[in-house]
Amino acid sequence: MDYVDELAARARALATAAGPRRVLGIAGPPGAGKSTLAEAVVEALGGLAALVPMDGFHLADAELARLGRADRKGAPDTFDAYGYAALLARLRTPRSGETVYAPSFERELEQPLAGALPVSPETPLIVTEGNYLLLDEEPWSTAVRPLLDEVWWVAVDDTVRVERLIARHIAFGKSPSAARAWVLRSDEANADRVAAGRERADVVVDVDTGTVTVTSTTTTPSAR
Repeated sequence: MDYVDELAARARALATAAGPRRVLGIAGPPGAGKSTLAEAVVEALGGLAALVPMDGFHLADAELARLGRADRKGAPDTFDAYGYAALLARLRTPRSGETVYAPSFERELEQPLAGALPVSPETPLIVTEGNYLLLDEEPWSTAVRPLLDEVWWVAVDDTVRVERLIARHIAFGKSPSAARAWVLRSDEANADRVAAGRERADVVVDVDTGTVTVTSTTTTPSAR
């Protein structure tokens, strides 16, 4: 991923800019490679960045069953969007000596895990990734998007993306037929729902071509 160096430099400029802590979002459809890119950027920045994924705010299976949404797990209303926004707001204003513990999502359990990701108050950049960071629906557009200084969109060939999703579901316990059925019914419905977010991104990362396109007129802050 040669383009990671370019993106890491952009993220580093955010991390080292004068002023308050910044929050960088990475969005895209399911299976686009958001997590892989986010992890690579955070690793490249060393201690300058911490990764806090949106997936930690999945509702637990018991609550999804109570709400009648278990068969749509992964849809926008199967996340605690307001809880996610509250955490982002807290992360934007770190307090000296206070470590923030964010939730993660355990793929083996298919459940959120509270208090799994410690974020030091000294870390200048938060990187967060998820499907719905650019969704033009409340509460995502009104409660989440304003808390993100910049959002990147990850684009990849749909055939590659779908096969990647199917392989992921198989790896975590679904049969091949059940995995394909879930992806084509649920994951692809979510992919269609978020597709327009590409037009609202500050940066578009085309994984197939390895190109990075800056679409926003907002420039990355100058480093200290």
